[in-house]
Amino acid sequence: MRLVHATGELFPYIKTGGLADVAGAVTRALADYGHEVAAFLPGYRPVLEHPELARAETLFSFGIDMGSDFLKGEILTVKPRKNLTLYLVCRDEYFDRRYPYGRPDRDYEDNAERFIFFSKAVVEVLVRTAFKPDVVHCHDWQTALVPVLLRIEERRRAIEIAGKTVFTIHNLAFQGVYPNKVFGLTNLPAELLNIDGLEYYGQVNLLKGGILFSDVLTTVSPTYAREILTPQFGCGLDGVLSMRADDLVSVLNGIDAEVWNPQSDPHLPAAFSASNLKGKQACRRELLRRCGLGEDFEGPVFAMICRFTQQKGIEVLLETSDFFTSGDTRLIILGSGTAEYERQLAEFADAHRDSVYLGRKHDEELSHLIEAGSDFFLMPSIFEPCGLNQMYSQRYGTVPVVSRVGGLVDTVVDIDKSPGKGTGIHFLPNDPADFRRALERAVALFGDRKAMLEVIRRGMKKDFSWQTAVRGYEALYRKIL
Repeated sequence: MRLVHATGELFPYIKTGGLADVAGAVTRALADYGHEVAAFLPGYRPVLEHPELARAETLFSFGIDMGSDFLKGEILTVKPRKNLTLYLVCRDEYFDRRYPYGRPDRDYEDNAERFIFFSKAVVEVLVRTAFKPDVVHCHDWQTALVPVLLRIEERRRAIEIAGKTVFTIHNLAFQGVYPNKVFGLTNLPAELLNIDGLEYYGQVNLLKGGILFSDVLTTVSPTYAREILTPQFGCGLDGVLSMRADDLVSVLNGIDAEVWNPQSDPHLPAAFSASNLKGKQACRRELLRRCGLGEDFEGPVFAMICRFTQQKGIEVLLETSDFFTSGDTRLIILGSGTAEYERQLAEFADAHRDSVYLGRKHDEELSHLIEAGSDFFLMPSIFEPCGLNQMYSQRYGTVPVVSRVGGLVDTVVDIDKSPGKGTGIHFLPNDPADFRRALERAVALFGDRKAMLEVIRRGMKKDFSWQTAVRGYEALYRKIL
């Protein structure tokens, strides 16, 4: 099949979260399975500086209407591997920036313009090349206009540009909602600015366009697919999604088993496996040493890697922060996000430097070491479409402690609910008291070395690779063609 994937981020070139990992793994796996894959990505500054893309060549320059303006850009192209072509949409005014969506303290004010331009450029490439994809697969609000623009352009030109369209919702909380004046930049017919189109409570909702105009909708875990049809998790779009419920399917995310492999991970000081965990102890010692928490510490080490947002349960963690101040545990936190959360976490870590470490920048090497060297990985998310860290953790012999939502439920088996199959610990979302009970359960498990090893080995033996997920996408593509 000929397949297009349009995304706002793509590992290993640019990453702010799980979307990059998913898009990177899926496109590479589909190419390795023999499909002809074209991936579209904005030409952000870090992308163009990536060593793999030094040989990118200019395919062509183009100009497109953006409201009453006619704006120019360039398309660069490179083939990172067999069957995979990467198209970079470049316009310095929009994409020559260090961060993809905004600085750490706020989003860029022109994000609507930037990603409308990007979406139009994707369609422009498809019009001007002979690729003619069987499926155009778009990811999240940044590319949600592509299915709309594609069908309108086909109608205007009386041609077929692509076969079917698939739109994946990785996180419904991010919708690309902007003032009504943004609609003029799309150059779409005026009738699409209504309740049955992109209009949303007097504003424009880009994500809504992807939901309404794609042939099939997917999301990233079975539980989340059910959750987003409810007012509690639907983020104001549960009614729109319920209209498309018959076209909504779930494909559980996987992980890149090449990048996340404790037996060959170049970021680790020692390799290890389910049958030989000696190297994990070396990773634990190095992690504690690097974080200044005493490499000879013998108690349980807890860790958390995430964006510091309300979704990730930062308030739940802060409300139970005294659990980590007795000296009997260690807590390692890595991430960045909301300024107020960063301030509170920094104050907490500064006040307890012997037991708490806070890293406030993206550090891929430290991320791998944390997964390998900690004993328990915390995910107190209020909602979680799928999550990847709980899968990384199990693969690296680190027991996940997760709230009972979304993909966390689908990938972590509670040790008390299923004693012979358990790989982690569940607790109720947004419930500090139940989170504390989960932490106490973790400490008890750590004290029972035999039981702890059984849980670790069960988790490490689970298969979270992308093979299952990609085969699911393949089957979906074939079904709709």
